[in-house]
Amino acid sequence: SGPYLDPMNVTVSEFAVSDRGGVTEAAMAVLGVGSLVLLAGLRSAGAPVRGMPGRLLMVWSGALIVAAIIPTTPIGQNLDLAAQIHRYASVAAFVSLPAAGALLVPRLTAHAAWKPVARAVEWVALAGGFGLLAITYVALPGERVMIGLVERLLLAAEVSLLAVLAGWLAWLAWRPSASKAVNFPTYHRFIASRS
Repeated sequence: SGPYLDPMNVTVSEFAVSDRGGVTEAAMAVLGVGSLVLLAGLRSAGAPVRGMPGRLLMVWSGALIVAAIIPTTPIGQNLDLAAQIHRYASVAAFVSLPAAGALLVPRLTAHAAWKPVARAVEWVALAGGFGLLAITYVALPGERVMIGLVERLLLAAEVSLLAVLAGWLAWLAWRPSASKAVNFPTYHRFIASRS
């Protein structure tokens, strides 16, 4: 789209407002809605997300949806009210998901069904925390050097957290039906039952 849209130095929001194809905003909205669906699934499966982790996941989802609906200003322009709302929603999203992951780790460790993913959640939450430190440094004293790269790495850590939770939820949900599907009578059992 042009040299000014360098993904290493342009944030996702700046890219979205400059591109105006709507694909980035749609992806943000879908991720926000999908995260709400994931939270509902986690709750219905009995995952230990009640309380603050669940609230932080709702903040993540809502902030993503708000940031998708309310765009920032184009590159080089002063921030107007809508851009400030977009910025605060983005900050809320970036902060809430690693915090939710960090709060989930001890709960997952204490829950028998979720204990196998506690370590993975811990690692991606830790990566998200380091990403938050990095983007804070780059955005403030770092004068936005490589802000696009840092933001994309942070987003990768945050989406990885969601993927770990969603993957384990799917495995837990399908495990009973998978074991039933595998537990079919073998040929020799079938013959033995007939004789």
